[in-house]
Amino acid sequence: MGNYTDGNTRTCGLFGYPVRHTMSPFIHNMLAEMTGINMVYVPFEVKPENLGDAVRGIEALNVLGVNCTIPHKSEVIQYLAEVDDLAQKVGAVNTLVKLKDGRGYKGYNTDMTGVQRSLRRAGVELKGESVVILGAGGVSRPIAYLCAANGAKDVYILNRTVEKAEAVAAEVNAAVDNSCVKPMKLEDYDKLPRDRKYLAFQCTSVGLYPNVDDAPVTDESFYELIHTAFDAIYRPIETRFLKMAADKGAKCIGGLEMLLFQGIDAFELWNDVSITDKQADIVYDALLRKTEDKGNVILVGFMGCGKSTVSACLSDKLGITAIDTDDMIEKEENRTIKDIFASDGEETFRDMETAYIQKLIDTEVRDHIIAVGGGLPLRSENRRLLKKLGQVVYLKTSPNEAYKRLQGDTTRPLLQGDDLMGRILKLSDEREEMYQDSADHIVITDSKCPEEIAEEINKLIRR
Repeated sequence: MGNYTDGNTRTCGLFGYPVRHTMSPFIHNMLAEMTGINMVYVPFEVKPENLGDAVRGIEALNVLGVNCTIPHKSEVIQYLAEVDDLAQKVGAVNTLVKLKDGRGYKGYNTDMTGVQRSLRRAGVELKGESVVILGAGGVSRPIAYLCAANGAKDVYILNRTVEKAEAVAAEVNAAVDNSCVKPMKLEDYDKLPRDRKYLAFQCTSVGLYPNVDDAPVTDESFYELIHTAFDAIYRPIETRFLKMAADKGAKCIGGLEMLLFQGIDAFELWNDVSITDKQADIVYDALLRKTEDKGNVILVGFMGCGKSTVSACLSDKLGITAIDTDDMIEKEENRTIKDIFASDGEETFRDMETAYIQKLIDTEVRDHIIAVGGGLPLRSENRRLLKKLGQVVYLKTSPNEAYKRLQGDTTRPLLQGDDLMGRILKLSDEREEMYQDSADHIVITDSKCPEEIAEEINKLIRR
């Protein structure tokens, strides 16, 4: 996917600090390509002390608009010509739109309209709802305001530090001239009225990667009160909060939908267009695939194919960490694989391999080059786990080439004894189908140096 640019291309972007892990360019450039709009979206890393200069700079450069993320959402307001009523009342702007009269930019909060759009997509309207908000941080206040301003019956803010919940409740109640927002201690969740079902917003960082097994409340009885659960976190896509709510029959809305719809609302404001539900679904599916991709590259292949050496080259080329499952198992066991085979047998070692791959998945390891043992893909369960962990590259080496590389190697239990070539031929033949079954990509390694193989893999995974 690439946007054509020429002298008529308009620019939009993102102000934040830091911004290197943003997914907004993916959303907006895909929308531009899908709609045929001549626009490109780029990130701008803006330090807090440079925010005023950045706003004046985009005005001078005739930039169509920008998003603002942490830490600029409130501070940017002072540099704007106008502020939308919703953004003014929640005290936060995430979208700047260039005014046609040339006076500067108008600020909007599409985070909140994105939340509302996500709810409506799930068939939920705020009017008359009983709402629970977990947390009293930066996301909680605008969501509390959104709910109260749109007719929610009750809004309970639960926070560990009740004083923060009290401050948010007082501010929102004053803004909407109502008293529907009520602060509570988080541990008092069991005191919520039980004569109703709730729309629940999870607005804390609990459950965010890598602490994926956490949730603000772990009591199953709490989740029996929820009809719809909304989690602002999108990594992981399915948090423990959402899993527990789903187990009790609740509708679930993840933070990825909020991310998508705040982006769509901003795109529509900049370009005066409407994105259809079908287009939104296409972008969401692509965003889901991108988010689920762990970013790991897994190298499989027969003994002597060069997995460890190539992984080191790839690590240098891509600037990400390389690990070797055999090395890690040896460290965890404090003994060599040869010793494990000798004392416990091959099946025990294969169990260790499966457990280690599952551990990498459970801890959501991302952006690693992972070289796995030659026999690890033999189990169908392992092949399934490898696919879940990342992109699998099979380094295919001919038996003759493997023989050249493995002569004199006494560390590999399955190759010990007479007739090395015969053992290589037998094992290669037995494993070929399983290597191919596990692979997303196949790279022939014969007559290639590790740097050449690494470059070929780099091109494949980027494609």
